[in-house]
Amino acid sequence: MRIEQTRKLFSLGVLPRPQPTHDIAGLQTRLEALRLTFAAEQLSELVNQSVKEDWNATRFLDRLICLELEGQEERRVTQAIRTSHLPAGPTLSNFDFAYQPSVSRTQIETLSTCQWVRECHGLLLQGPPGVGKTHLSVALGLRAIENSFSVSFYRVDELMYQLKQDIDVSPSRLKYKKYMASDLLILDEFGYEPLDRASANLLFRVVNHRYPSGSSNKPASPAGRMPVTRTSKSPA
Repeated sequence: MRIEQTRKLFSLGVLPRPQPTHDIAGLQTRLEALRLTFAAEQLSELVNQSVKEDWNATRFLDRLICLELEGQEERRVTQAIRTSHLPAGPTLSNFDFAYQPSVSRTQIETLSTCQWVRECHGLLLQGPPGVGKTHLSVALGLRAIENSFSVSFYRVDELMYQLKQDIDVSPSRLKYKKYMASDLLILDEFGYEPLDRASANLLFRVVNHRYPSGSSNKPASPAGRMPVTRTSKSPA
């Protein structure tokens, strides 16, 4: 409904016109009605701070809006992490580069900008078990979420189970599945067990769908292939 129509309905008495309010509780109720819950929670404290520091109206409103935006972004990231099924714990900040010198910090920092995700390139982390591949893939997935990309994390056996469950799903419905629609699909423990022909065909269906859509990742460029080798002090 346009604002002009709403105002007309107010003037005709069809809609009840909101009455002015001058108390904090009333303002909080209106903020909550607008789904500005974080602003509502912080309103009372912010009013007290603005009085103590003699803020003008512009500064007060700007700070209130910033608090709401910060709260919404934190909620978005939290929800996105939960739905991505990324394992908890691994981040880029707690990856020990000193114990894994085969990993280029510069390359990881470049990857953390997520430009490769924007350009729909793939990333292949190669190496034996226990050298930090899962840690890095999860950490980069987390960084992608922070950059507003949708992420799905699967171990290969989990994905294969889901693909077999969806074997009869039509292409028109399949495209809405999380493993098809996410901006970034992370497959962990790839190559640990050989795939039979049927499983390989199911996996190819995912790749074939995601590749032309751009949500899939073009083949990894030379910069997108990163060997991760074992050292005498490699993390578990």
